[in-house]
Amino acid sequence: MSKNPGGKKNPLLAADRSDRNRKIFIQVGVAAVLIALIAAIGIGVAVKKARKDDPGPSPAIAAAANADPAGITGTITDKGAIRIGKPGAKVTVRVVADLQCPACKGFEAANSQVLDDNVKNGTIAVEYNVIAFLDKASSTRYSTRAANASYCVAEADPSKYMAWLTSMFAQQPAEGGSGLPNDKLVQIAKDAGYPDSVANCITDVKYDKYIQARTDEVLKSGIQSTPSVFVNGKQVQSSQELMGPGGLAPAIAAAAAQ
Repeated sequence: MSKNPGGKKNPLLAADRSDRNRKIFIQVGVAAVLIALIAAIGIGVAVKKARKDDPGPSPAIAAAANADPAGITGTITDKGAIRIGKPGAKVTVRVVADLQCPACKGFEAANSQVLDDNVKNGTIAVEYNVIAFLDKASSTRYSTRAANASYCVAEADPSKYMAWLTSMFAQQPAEGGSGLPNDKLVQIAKDAGYPDSVANCITDVKYDKYIQARTDEVLKSGIQSTPSVFVNGKQVQSSQELMGPGGLAPAIAAAAAQ
């Protein structure tokens, strides 16, 4: 058996041990870095998925906003429509529209007075399904931004909503441009009598995700064009009633008489 005479340390053995320890330390360090990297990637993926799955805020009209002396109230339906009318209205008119849509502007011009009169006299409640499928018709996603403004003002005061909508269509930008800037949307709201408090909601595009989800639902339901108009669930197909003088008045009268 070989012995180390005099108890002297073997420099080769010490160097070998030092090298082995150094390799172990390196391996442990590399493993720790890999574990941290994998954890970071996993957290990043989870965060991105959470953001993608987050539906964002949903609009709601508080009871305090429904203080109109004429009894006209507003609610948000489960389809995302803004319902304006008196609680006892016999007829429901649903209007699926995009605020960038020229044909919707034509419908509004022909029917805004008819709808307003019948809401005020308690005959109808109007459900405005304002969607955003024409974002590509502007360079700034105007359809989404305008639809977002629609929810912002409806939340603040539903009794002013129909007048605001008429003003929005009257100032509709041409397709293919940049659309109205957010500060102009804020000004239209103020001109319609809305408070400064709607500004942040409009400029932040607060309900972006909600609008995209409701738009997808509407399109998947089979509606592929705007305006699509329904009176008590029956779609109006007549161009005369959609765009002509008197508009929906005959269809509303017929539904109310049933």
